[in-house]
Amino acid sequence: MAGSGTSGTFGAAEQIAVERGLAEFRCSRPVILTSAGESVAVLPVDGMTGEGLVSFRQLCAPRRPHLLITARRARALGLEGAEPTGLAVGDLHDRAAIFSLAADAQVTRRLDVVPTGKTAAAAIELAKLARLLPALLVCEQARETATASEVPLVTVAADAVAKFRRAAADSLAVVAESAIPLNGGIAARFVIFRDALGGTPAAVIVGKPDLAQPVSVRLHSACLTGDVFGSRRCDCGDQLRLALAQLEQHGGGIILYLEQEGRGLGLANKIRAYRLQEAGLDTVDANTVLGFDDDERDYAVAVRMLQLLGCTRVRLLTNNPAKLDGLSHAGIDVSGRVPLQGPINSHNRRYLAAKAARAGHKLDHILGALTEAEDEPGES
Repeated sequence: MAGSGTSGTFGAAEQIAVERGLAEFRCSRPVILTSAGESVAVLPVDGMTGEGLVSFRQLCAPRRPHLLITARRARALGLEGAEPTGLAVGDLHDRAAIFSLAADAQVTRRLDVVPTGKTAAAAIELAKLARLLPALLVCEQARETATASEVPLVTVAADAVAKFRRAAADSLAVVAESAIPLNGGIAARFVIFRDALGGTPAAVIVGKPDLAQPVSVRLHSACLTGDVFGSRRCDCGDQLRLALAQLEQHGGGIILYLEQEGRGLGLANKIRAYRLQEAGLDTVDANTVLGFDDDERDYAVAVRMLQLLGCTRVRLLTNNPAKLDGLSHAGIDVSGRVPLQGPINSHNRRYLAAKAARAGHKLDHILGALTEAEDEPGES
């Protein structure tokens, strides 16, 4: 099986620039972001070292960088606004103090709001694409070479960042596949994809589903803690195993295993959200305190995977109506929804209650039990 995508009007040079910018971010190095009449240096707070902070301040001199955070993070800090927010960062703010402004549940120091520029939204999006905390140091009119080695910084156009997520989904292609027998006598075929982000989502095809009919499909976001290690703080692993069993019993189907850990936050940020839940926040508030939306997942990749598999009519195994909406709006014919009724335990009660009450998940079959839930931390 082979497949290829198209990036439309998104140019190759633009795509390469964003890919290089993501690589720099993951290595905790700054990039230059540009838009009409504006050029700024940006450095992710996530992974920043003390030495990196010193180098960035030298790069910005004589100006001072400011901290850019999302509107959700700003509201968590008690600030008003619907757009990314800038916070002044003094010379006495070390790496730990800056990270505290970006991620701690409570901040007691005074907050001084400063203006943000045209590239703010692109900077936030670039950090999210790199699966980093959406908080960055920003410096206007910085030099375009790093102080220590005078290596030119990568330059990325802000409008290219805005196009990149869609282009990454369009770039998806099949790169490998093989039959793999699973426990319980389940016959499965794994089809591996690759996209411009370097991601490798997988389709697990159980049995031989009839593509001329609505196919039973599970969109499953990867969960290392639940799927692999059996975490009791979520129901992810339980839903995955239930889906496999149901597909085997009902003539086959497809599981799309998507690299969207922690509802799209990434593994590191999911674990950070756990720590906040241990301090009393629920799964929704923990995500937003870190500056994310409650759910950061984008189902464009899932749509493209289904298209490449030749599957355009589906019946979803899910408790989450947002998945139905995401596929329907992209042109996939969704004929129905099959709930997955996982077990409740003392560790995941609060998590399931938050999903039902605040995220709109259809958990009516266990809602009675959830209303009596113990006040336990939940999964992100």
